[in-house]
Amino acid sequence: MRQIVQVFDAGPAPVAPAQLPPAPRRFTSRQRELEQLGRSRPGGPPVVVLHGVGGVGKTALALRWLHDVAGDFPDGSLFVDLQAFSADDPVSPSDALEWFLVALGTRPDRVPVELAARTGLYRSLVASRSLVVLIDNALSAAQVRPLLPGGSSLAVVTSRLRLAGLGLDGARFVEVGPLDVDASVELLAKVVDDDRPAADPRATRELARLCGGLPIALSLVGARLSTRPRRPLAREASTLREQRLAALTLEGEPSVRILFDLSYQELPAAAARLYRLCSVHPAGDFDISAAAACAGLPAGKTEALLDNLIDANLLREVDDRTFAYHDLLRLHARDQLTDPERTDALRRLAEWYLDALVSADLALHPFRRRTGPRYSRPLSLFRNDIEALAWLTAHRATLRAVFSAAVANAWDDLVWQYSEAFWGIFLHTRNYQSVIDVFGEGVLAAQRLADSLAEARLRSQLGYAHAKLGDHHAAIEQNTEALRLAEILSDQRTIATAYSALGRSARSLGRFAEAIDHFARARDIQQSVGELRGVALCRRRIGQVLATLGRHDEAVLEFRAAAAIFESLPDRTQHSRTLMFLGLAALDSSDPRSASAPLTQALTLMRELGSAYYQAEILTALGDLFVRTDDLPSARRSYSEAITLYDQVGDPKAAEVRSKLTSAR
Repeated sequence: MRQIVQVFDAGPAPVAPAQLPPAPRRFTSRQRELEQLGRSRPGGPPVVVLHGVGGVGKTALALRWLHDVAGDFPDGSLFVDLQAFSADDPVSPSDALEWFLVALGTRPDRVPVELAARTGLYRSLVASRSLVVLIDNALSAAQVRPLLPGGSSLAVVTSRLRLAGLGLDGARFVEVGPLDVDASVELLAKVVDDDRPAADPRATRELARLCGGLPIALSLVGARLSTRPRRPLAREASTLREQRLAALTLEGEPSVRILFDLSYQELPAAAARLYRLCSVHPAGDFDISAAAACAGLPAGKTEALLDNLIDANLLREVDDRTFAYHDLLRLHARDQLTDPERTDALRRLAEWYLDALVSADLALHPFRRRTGPRYSRPLSLFRNDIEALAWLTAHRATLRAVFSAAVANAWDDLVWQYSEAFWGIFLHTRNYQSVIDVFGEGVLAAQRLADSLAEARLRSQLGYAHAKLGDHHAAIEQNTEALRLAEILSDQRTIATAYSALGRSARSLGRFAEAIDHFARARDIQQSVGELRGVALCRRRIGQVLATLGRHDEAVLEFRAAAAIFESLPDRTQHSRTLMFLGLAALDSSDPRSASAPLTQALTLMRELGSAYYQAEILTALGDLFVRTDDLPSARRSYSEAITLYDQVGDPKAAEVRSKLTSAR
């Protein structure tokens, strides 16, 4: 069984990407276009735009030519489908650059947030390389321009639009028109792959004309005929003529619905069902596990059915474990769904992604208390926290889209569980406003289900996010209500969580005695129920207040006790954060020389995990240490890296660190 996990290369060595899909096996004709492309190398324009109607074979032509000239570009190839005419939103230049940067060896947590920063890093990485970049299904010159590599590299762009604006970038434009009848007959004969085209040339030419010279239509008809060796071509032509190519139109493009219908009708029932059901997936592509979830089938059987769809040209392979529809085929597949099928498939998919999210959350934070029922029977999908964070990073947009579908369908039992399980990735990305929306939906779902415990715990999560945005009054409101609900339930752990959260807000508002009182009450409750992790968190928070009050030696004792507990659990994230606070307190204690060791250890632990937010936090602390020891060059390096990481996750602390960097110059 294939695994869903993809581990990002963590090493610093440059990567030579090889992302071009395979060259088409049944490529036909296109001599005129190939000659035009041949004049583009060597010493030709840095950008070539292939434009033409949908389904005309622009991508096939680009792949054929790029594979032919691949030897001229020794540093590899990049590929992105911008999905300009898909049912979903087009891919943004920012997202495409993120994928390119990761393919070129950049760790996901090092990818900048801003488009300009991503563009600059991308061009720096490719400046001394010679690559080919295939930018497929583009919508506009503005969408493409940040992806152009420059230098000795070559970009090939395909689009249904002319993208004349790329002329300003030195582009050469090649119009890709429909195949003529002779070329269409040749392609159809290659796909059918028997003697029928030669035996009935009239029917073959009729089929070629009915397909309008579109390779996608010819390939579909040919593939269907190849699976029906006894079906006369004249009958096929009669069927197409009678039903006409008239139904599926997208923004004025030629109709091909009838071709899709006929191929779909020839599928075995189980493959046809999978074809329909996978279309509910909200992302542009999906893996075997997600397809199996849509269908409610084992992965092995699903893989065999996916092979049927690939053979029928109704799906394409993105890579060995990932598949995608042509944009028009996705629309066609969705049109075949009944309402119950659509609802049931989407529900199964939402449940599977929730299980995967729970598995990743457990790998990231194994000791945090949860109440969701899926935590009692989790899947084991990830070997460690590094794999889990990599998967969450890669699937973040899909997870949010599936969550939104659960909200839209009023699946409250899933909505609140998603909200709880999003905690792990939130701690490492710190997208506060987005997570406030997620946690808020979870609170409402729990209320509708009359699940007071779930509501109380989600209110504490929501209060935490408000507090991090500086809205402590909203945080206090949420945690006060969480405390009220928990006391009604006599749930001691949730009572302790609420007190601890109220302590954080009191500390931020300068009410330090009140904060220590809240933390102490939470600590005592956690101690009484044997919750060591909760005890450690409370002791660390008491230490933070003591440090703020200038009682640094007392703070060091609290931090050391908390660090020892976290190390014994073990909890890499909280251990490293506690070491960071220990280092800062030690800097102002009676033994300031003891500050360096815990800060350095904290950074090492967090670099192993790859969490951008927590690395930034520790780097800021190290910068403070270097300022105190008059090592301003090291302070500037630490602050600069922290700013980059804070910007990456969109955290407002970046502005504070910029002020520190300015002061350190």
